[in-house]
Amino acid sequence: MGMREGIETPGVETSDAEAVERTLAGDRDAYRVLVQRHSRNVFRMAHRMTGNSHDAEEVVQEAFLRAYQKLRQFAGQANFGTWVYRIAANYAIDRMRARYAEQSRRQTLGAPAGDGLELDPMALAKDPAPSPERLAVSAQLAERMKEALDALSPAERTAIVMRHWEGCAIEEIAAVLRSSTNATKNTVFRAVAKLRKALEPYAGGMGSAPSMGSEL
Repeated sequence: MGMREGIETPGVETSDAEAVERTLAGDRDAYRVLVQRHSRNVFRMAHRMTGNSHDAEEVVQEAFLRAYQKLRQFAGQANFGTWVYRIAANYAIDRMRARYAEQSRRQTLGAPAGDGLELDPMALAKDPAPSPERLAVSAQLAERMKEALDALSPAERTAIVMRHWEGCAIEEIAAVLRSSTNATKNTVFRAVAKLRKALEPYAGGMGSAPSMGSEL
């Protein structure tokens, strides 16, 4: 979205609190400051959770729309970025559950259900000049990661993305999953175990594979 000239003065950054205040006062363009500032992080999380750009873009749009509609409820809270992130995560998991239900229905009817996942194999090859062999292994690993993530339940996928890719606290994940802290820890452990088992053939040869320790 474009921004009206004058929303942010060069060299003077508008704070989230000020942007929220100006939005509530009727300056809709001020909300674009918040969208531009936080949409990239929200999209990254949504893409990892949903597995594709189309759903991720829908999550971002819906999250910021809901945040705008409920902005007065936010007033006084500490961090707008955390707040809209949680809204997006909640919507993403709802969308994932709906997609999984649809896939199950199609499989029951015998119709093919695409994996709906988009992971960049090159993201797993961090060497600036990887060998052809390393690229081949990276592509194989990315494909196996697609399959492993697709096999997780929506709750497990949400837990693994938020904990080990986004670095969220267990309490924050529990809030999104609407679960207890202990149950969420178990979900993280279960997801890690499943991914480790699926990626075990590559464990010895891919030092650049995503690190998923057992620590919480």
